[in-house]
Amino acid sequence: MVAFQSFLPDHGDPYMPFPANTPTVDDLPGLGLQDIAQLPVELLAILQHEVDARMGRIKAAKARLDGALTARYATRAAEIRQAAGKDTGTIRFDDGDFTIVADLPKRVDWDQDRLAAMVERIRAAGDDPAQYVDVGFKVPERKYAAWPDAIRAGFEPARTVRPGTLKIEIVPQEGDQ
Repeated sequence: MVAFQSFLPDHGDPYMPFPANTPTVDDLPGLGLQDIAQLPVELLAILQHEVDARMGRIKAAKARLDGALTARYATRAAEIRQAAGKDTGTIRFDDGDFTIVADLPKRVDWDQDRLAAMVERIRAAGDDPAQYVDVGFKVPERKYAAWPDAIRAGFEPARTVRPGTLKIEIVPQEGDQ
């Protein structure tokens, strides 16, 4: 936190830490939202920075651990999966007193142009494509914004705008460091 303490208001020593009873990141889960919201902005900035730093370290640790588990078990899992005649899915095997569960999910991608052609063939044959495929439409917001007003007006009743999730970041002002 020392690097962030330069944010603190200049009340004497700028590196003077917050009092010992100041909440830490570890205290946050036990505090009420309003209690946290009432903390000084300088402390909120420090806490936000600390949480982000911890998240980065946790993500890096998880990636390393997942990589090590893959290095240790991927070959054995592939051999067992092949012996079972499975390309994907979940297999189980033992390592000492532990059962290893190795899941290789199936990911399917469809060629959208070919699917569209198939939908047209089904429709032309007099069948309902909805019996075979899920059909959906999307309008990229960038394209919508570029349309002439007359076209936009026709599509307006089919359009709903919902706000996303608010993200707030506390950053130091330039020159206040």
